[in-house]
Amino acid sequence: MSERQTLSQLAEEKKLLKSISDGNEFVIKRLYKDNFPAVSRMVTRNSGDIEDARDVYQEAFMVFYENVKMPGFELNASIGTYLYSISRNIWLKKLRTISRSGEVRIEAEEEITDVEEEISASAERDQWVDALEGAMGKLGEPCKSILEDFFYHKLSMEEIAEKMNYTNAANAKNQKYKCFNRLKKLVLVAQREK
Repeated sequence: MSERQTLSQLAEEKKLLKSISDGNEFVIKRLYKDNFPAVSRMVTRNSGDIEDARDVYQEAFMVFYENVKMPGFELNASIGTYLYSISRNIWLKKLRTISRSGEVRIEAEEEITDVEEEISASAERDQWVDALEGAMGKLGEPCKSILEDFFYHKLSMEEIAEKMNYTNAANAKNQKYKCFNRLKKLVLVAQREK
């Protein structure tokens, strides 16, 4: 995944969490609908049916929603991964209570491992994001504005050139390249200090 995609994804996740916290029903319904299929597959592959999947997901989504509303909540994984992980834990707990005899067979071990790896990778990404945000604070102008406009606001190089009063998009692109290299150096220094 490129730096631009990673930054865009992180910015989008933060916006979604804010919208959820603010009670935006459209965003909540969209997230609910978008993340259900993965949970449904996990439950139905592991001794459950679609009704079990709906029950588990409803409970998991409520846990997620309550957590998002709590002050100081920080997400250490993508929203989809977080919902899947909560759902998985709820389903495994229900399976344990249903069958203490060990007759229930869990087929999705590989899928579960992938989620755990994604959560671990997400924690590493969060450390990188912290270093990135600190570096952006130290970057100074005009670099900070150029990179924010390019990565967060998704402005084209032509728009950035016009906004920053560069003669053309090529000059703006050259400046963005220099700024990005400075940012990378600051991030590397911040990560070494940890």
